[in-house]
Amino acid sequence: MKHATCMFRAMNEIDIPQVYCIDHESFPAESMFRPYSSYNREIHNSMARYIVGCVPSIRRMKEVQRSWFSRLLDKGPWRFPHPVMPQELLVGFAGFWVMLDEAHIIAIAVRERYRRQGIGEGLLLAVIDMATTMNNRILTLEVRESNHAAQQMYLKHGFRVVGRRPRYYSDNQEDAVLMSVEDLNAPEFREHVRQQRDRLLRQECLARTIELGDGAFDEMLS
Repeated sequence: MKHATCMFRAMNEIDIPQVYCIDHESFPAESMFRPYSSYNREIHNSMARYIVGCVPSIRRMKEVQRSWFSRLLDKGPWRFPHPVMPQELLVGFAGFWVMLDEAHIIAIAVRERYRRQGIGEGLLLAVIDMATTMNNRILTLEVRESNHAAQQMYLKHGFRVVGRRPRYYSDNQEDAVLMSVEDLNAPEFREHVRQQRDRLLRQECLARTIELGDGAFDEMLS
């Protein structure tokens, strides 16, 4: 078993094949965009934002370690100025849509073999941080009624149950639980996010390494 750094950055066109696989693995009946070509259109949608969790190549990681301080001073967190290097293993992705002052999370997904390592939480915090930077006030999402683990993660990070959408999911007519943060700028929420970010993240990476199986990079599209 190998250990590696999990880093978060903006999604790029080169990521589409791996995001497609993660999306269809995580949401086989409710994938975001069924046609493969729609992913490319979506990442250029001005009302949408997408973030990936990835394991960088050795060359990419050296660049990150060499320049993180200057990027922090010049750009601030979550601006993602880095070029995308080849041979990055994507372990998860997240996306949200923006309308007026509301951001709506449409997906947070982690490859099954890398779950329960904090990647989903890291993606959620990246979404919250980016939505706040974009001056959104409200953050909403739907989650399956049976997905208690995800609901607990959202509750932990300040979401509250605000409603239900009956028979929302087409595959089994399951209800969706509607959850939201009503004020991203509330001082108590911002302090909560700061504490969670300090606990979980170091710059653009998880604070602790994740475990990778042997041959992980050989199975990027599996």
